[in-house]
Amino acid sequence: MSNLQGKGKASVTYDAIVIGSGISGGFAAMELCKKGIKTLVLERGRDVKHGEYPTANLDNWELPHNNRVTQEEIVQHYFKQNRLNWWVNQDNLHWINKDDEYPYDEDQRFDWIRGHHVGGRSLMWGRHCYRWSDIDFEANAREGIAVDWPIRYKDIAPWYDYAETIVGVSGMKEGLKQVPDGKFLKPFGLNCAEQSMRENVLKKFPGRLVTQGRVANLSEYKPGIHTGIRGKCQTRDRCWRGCPYGAYFSSQSVTLPTAEETGLMSLRPHSIVSEIIYDKESNKASGVRVVDAQSGEILEFYAKIIFCNASTIGSTSILLNSRSDRFPDGMGNDSGELGHNMMDHHYGMGVSGTLEGYEDTYYKGRRPGGFYIPRFRNIDKQSRVKDYVRGFGYQGSAARGKGRFDGPIGEAFKEALLQAGDYRIRITCFGEILPYHENKMYLKHDKLDKHGMPTIAFDASLKANEKSMREDGVNCGLEMLEAAGCKDLNSYNAETAPGACIHEMGTARMGRDPKTSVLNKWNQIHAVQNVFVTDGACMTSAGTQNPSITYMALTARAVDHAYTLLNNGEL
Repeated sequence: MSNLQGKGKASVTYDAIVIGSGISGGFAAMELCKKGIKTLVLERGRDVKHGEYPTANLDNWELPHNNRVTQEEIVQHYFKQNRLNWWVNQDNLHWINKDDEYPYDEDQRFDWIRGHHVGGRSLMWGRHCYRWSDIDFEANAREGIAVDWPIRYKDIAPWYDYAETIVGVSGMKEGLKQVPDGKFLKPFGLNCAEQSMRENVLKKFPGRLVTQGRVANLSEYKPGIHTGIRGKCQTRDRCWRGCPYGAYFSSQSVTLPTAEETGLMSLRPHSIVSEIIYDKESNKASGVRVVDAQSGEILEFYAKIIFCNASTIGSTSILLNSRSDRFPDGMGNDSGELGHNMMDHHYGMGVSGTLEGYEDTYYKGRRPGGFYIPRFRNIDKQSRVKDYVRGFGYQGSAARGKGRFDGPIGEAFKEALLQAGDYRIRITCFGEILPYHENKMYLKHDKLDKHGMPTIAFDASLKANEKSMREDGVNCGLEMLEAAGCKDLNSYNAETAPGACIHEMGTARMGRDPKTSVLNKWNQIHAVQNVFVTDGACMTSAGTQNPSITYMALTARAVDHAYTLLNNGEL
């Protein structure tokens, strides 16, 4: 991977430019390079190569403050990102931006979780991979909400197959219409408590299925299929630190090394894309303008096609800042929808309970994911509810706690520490947020950051539909724990702000009509067809499923279309 300081226009001209190196950006780079397209990847943060994961092999007691971040550090640097009370730790601190160095404004609270480095959040994502179905792609049209998706499941299904094969998704085939089966590796499996819960919940609630979480961790390694720098998962459960085994899918372990092997990728870190350059003569983008994060130098790079994969918020901020006579309100913003329809998943709601019995059982290893309960509300006439539209899913796990001991510290206390306690089942509910036009992000051009970029501001919140859904999500969770035979039940419903689930989507949505959307069915900007947006910004609705595998499938599909257009001389 070469780091560039080009001299002369020829030396800074490529076939393609990819903005961002995270989950979708890395995938775009890999796909472009595999098709023989000379590609420049621009990353605003520092370079990180596979294996440069400083805490990957440390135990908590080897980390400062037993893996806790001091209150002084929180107040000074992480006062927004620590609102979640679990995200900021010593073992992942090297991936997280300091809030005081990268400020943003909030008309209403927005929890923006981010880091600037090669690989982006592919190094610290939750790795759950669930396909969408036509229940999701048809929802807006069926309910008269926002605009219709310009694609259906059949359009993306082959690309799910392709992406899952490369990613390596472990899971169980269940035959569910709301989360179609995919190309799965063998499952890590449910433990005995989870299996018991699966059986008992299904008896009482036939539509509610407890299955293994479908995660992008290699339960088995298949040479020749799993490209990149990869090995079998060691079930250490230290994924967000960075995996030295390459066992989970990341840009570092799969897409960037595969792109590099072609000899066609150039990677330039410390490159903040300020805008995409519009050529009014050709009605196309000619390149990008970049601020070097280290020197402050302004540079320009040129290409026939541009893939914008800087994350939902990053990509849209670049488009909003790409102003010209043709696009005074941001590139591709003829519809006025750019920056609007901000979505996420809402959570901060869940249940827990103790499952008695199974005292003679235990389990080995720390799986990279527990169980998943797919959406079961509003998927057909029988499951329809009157209080809200769409639905929610659950992620959770069952684990044995430590033995209980109420006596004084001493030999008996030490002995009690070695005894396993009861199984405790914990379930977190994730709900869909509708695409409200009024939920938005925008730029403050009169308030610049240290790199001279406009400050990003957010104005988004949960509405009545989400709040009704939350109550039902908690109640259904309690019902399932009772059906599983759990005692000592607890529940919580602490409303989160958008952004907290780290699944932000929308703001440059796909659609059929340029008057109401930013992108067409191939992820091209309607009015600037050599610019593609395939990260979360393109989403027209949010579904209940974790979205990253959909970004990858859409990216592969869009690259294939761009390649066809290039070969036909249409771009």
